Amino acid sequence: MKNSLILGWREWVSLPDLGINAIKVKIDSGARTSALHAYFVEPFEQENIRMVRFGMHPIQGNEKFTVICETEVHDLRVVTDSGGHREERYVIKTPIVLGERKRNIELTLTNRDTMKFRMLLGRTAMDNDIVISPAKSYLLGKELSKYHARKEMEE
Repeated sequence: MKNSLILGWREWVSLPDLGINAIKVKIDSGARTSALHAYFVEPFEQENIRMVRFGMHPIQGNEKFTVICETEVHDLRVVTDSGGHREERYVIKTPIVLGERKRNIELTLTNRDTMKFRMLLGRTAMDNDIVISPAKSYLLGKELSKYHARKEMEE
């Protein structure tokens, strides 16, 4: 517990290899897999490597600001959501920055337009030394939220 990373139930993180400098994420230890919003997903092949291109709106409620990502496909899995619906999803691996920590995680790609958060961080993406404080929010700070405020003003 001494060197544990304490997270609130929601946090600001970044996914630098995808060009996502700031995204609000719901921390969900009840979810096995992590999910990232993708309003379109296009698989393709590049030099015999399975790739995926997807678009996302990292700012909830702002469809003008778009990030287009391209990355290697790690897997294709059937995922059951909290409502019991099964969906085949592309799985990617990418680094996530949680405060001062950076680690590689798996993310499934799905349309989260109807959800309150563009990203869900499930338990397999968390280190064993992460502690969740369910009554707290943004324990890693709100600095990344300033990035979103600037992007909204630019539009």
